[in-house]
Amino acid sequence: MPTAPALNVDEILAGIRAWIEIESPTDDPDGMARMAARVQADYEAIGVRVERIAGRDGFGDHLLAIDDRHCPPDAAAGPGVLVLSHIDTVHPIGTLAGPLPFRIEGDRAYGPGAEDMKGGTYLALAALRQLAREGLKTHLPVRHLMVSDEETGSDTSREHIEREAQRAKFVLVTEPARSGGKVVTARKGIANFVITAHGLAAHAGVEHHLGRNAIREIAHQVLTLEAMTDYARELTVNVGAIKGGTRSNVVPDSATIEVDVRLPNPEIGEEIVRRIRSLQPQVPGVTLTIEGGINRPGYEKTPGIAALYEHAKTLAAEIGFELVDLKTGGGSDGNYTAAIAPTLDGLGVDGDGAHTLDERLYISSIIPRARLLMRLMETLK
Repeated sequence: MPTAPALNVDEILAGIRAWIEIESPTDDPDGMARMAARVQADYEAIGVRVERIAGRDGFGDHLLAIDDRHCPPDAAAGPGVLVLSHIDTVHPIGTLAGPLPFRIEGDRAYGPGAEDMKGGTYLALAALRQLAREGLKTHLPVRHLMVSDEETGSDTSREHIEREAQRAKFVLVTEPARSGGKVVTARKGIANFVITAHGLAAHAGVEHHLGRNAIREIAHQVLTLEAMTDYARELTVNVGAIKGGTRSNVVPDSATIEVDVRLPNPEIGEEIVRRIRSLQPQVPGVTLTIEGGINRPGYEKTPGIAALYEHAKTLAAEIGFELVDLKTGGGSDGNYTAAIAPTLDGLGVDGDGAHTLDERLYISSIIPRARLLMRLMETLK
């Protein structure tokens, strides 16, 4: 009986490149449509059926690849392994032809979405392809959900993510590895707010006393919000954008800030949301409008997540590398699944420069990371 070909780095890198070279920023429907079509075609070419979930509100379609060929027939419709990825990027159309072309320099492959996360998304396909080539069996069906709006908060895909997590025993998220190959076993949650002060305009020289300065009010709120940061509790409140006023000789009647909050768990999340929504104006005659809330809930390393990590760590040692975990302040779709099923995140390629014009993956990480995904699919039960 002929031996199945081993995982091939050149084959996998060529597949990743093909996906990188289809630019798919979240807000570009045509680009997202081209990307979804290519991913679906590549999965169907290896014998995996794909369900296309229609997008809405101007966002692209989501894809669910279902591979139950390797598990026992009576397990095919039951709880499975959910692989969770996204096929959108932050890079606008034209990035590939301009400041970030696909190129290889030593161990680095550059391109928009190389690390975050077309590299990791393709690894899942490569792992399923290799399972079939080697004729290996799984205990559970594998379902790979690829969403089109992760980079803007997964507003249209969250319901699908949570639905699939409900019928999963485990969730594997192919977000990029962290800090040299670490996986993620806990993430901070994210809350976003837009706070607007409404004052009263007046001539700054003639009738300054009649004005109600919205910028002055927002300045008070900035100091209040920034003081809510508590590093000991892993809570950060960041005022990241501010705008207001029209001219220096006009008392400003409007000013707005955008606030990013990172929180370690749902309890602290609920507390900080209450505090921010309870903010009161400090300048007489000025009112506040507070919009927003929690976008992604925080999650901590539960016993189920710890056990899943230990299993992955053992598999990685067998493959030949040490797997280390961490908690990160960044959010992912894993934030939505961790409270539903044990979730292991950061299983994608190792790389650096995500969301920048220096984004790259490390080619040397492709085979060990693909092998780890493959072994997790094969052994989880």
